[in-house]
Amino acid sequence: MNDWLITALQIAAALLLDKILGETNRWHPLVGFGNIAKLLEKKTNNSHQGKGRFIGSCCCLVLVLPIPILLFFLQANTPLFWALETFILYLAIAQHSLAAHAQQIYYPLKHNDLPKARYFTGFMVSRDTQQLSKQQMIRATVESVLENGHDGVIASVFYFTIGGAPWVVLHRLTNTLDAMWGYKNSRFLHFGWCAAKLDDLLGFFSACTSCLMYGLQARPVSKVASILRCAWRQSQQYKSKNGGLCMSVGAQVLNFKIGGGATYHGKPVVGVTLGAKRQVILSDIPASIKLVKQASALWLLCILILGILCQIL
Repeated sequence: MNDWLITALQIAAALLLDKILGETNRWHPLVGFGNIAKLLEKKTNNSHQGKGRFIGSCCCLVLVLPIPILLFFLQANTPLFWALETFILYLAIAQHSLAAHAQQIYYPLKHNDLPKARYFTGFMVSRDTQQLSKQQMIRATVESVLENGHDGVIASVFYFTIGGAPWVVLHRLTNTLDAMWGYKNSRFLHFGWCAAKLDDLLGFFSACTSCLMYGLQARPVSKVASILRCAWRQSQQYKSKNGGLCMSVGAQVLNFKIGGGATYHGKPVVGVTLGAKRQVILSDIPASIKLVKQASALWLLCILILGILCQIL
């Protein structure tokens, strides 16, 4: 059995574990990592400008590099290490929990229970949710599914394919740190600079892969090239170019528009519109979940076909 087939089986096993078991409720490694990051930031983030950037960069590298380096040197072409890699990939994938969080908003909205929907929307997005309308909550949920479909699913299987567990962990820890430190406010503008830039760099390649996996689901397929070109143009004006790419492609494939303004920490923020055509509707939430699941399945199919071809030739 060649390496591509082994990789395909590992990805399939990790996705299956995620589907059956979901996210671990206790002792998840990313929760522990987040707690360590919070403590380190609290102890060291007391400088500004150049010095703060240097200290923040050192803290970022100290947090994200040791485990990938250790896994790199532990790599072995043995069934035991393949199993370890599969388990690590399962821990990194968040496809089941992403769908579950979105459904926690979808069902209250379906029954017009707006207070409950606002409560659960607060778990998915960082914007203020207390005054969101039904349509705004739908938009926020769909945006989160499309963006986190990349961050928590496609990026992990992409980096597993090209570099195994070390690259999966490197990306996942960097992405988690960016979510914690990557704010452009007085506290994190300099301290979180390295985490934000490293996440942008790693996320670019996997975001392009996510765009392709989303885009290939467009009908007719002949629209894919124009969708990707439009997404590239729209994302250049969005606050997160990688996130904007994924959201724009997903919105165009599903024929709705997202983006625009939102309120963060009491301050209104104006954003660009992504996608095209109509406003999002309630049924777009399960449609977005389905798009992400089919994107991961499509990537798995590509790796499996490549492995079969290599085996035959």
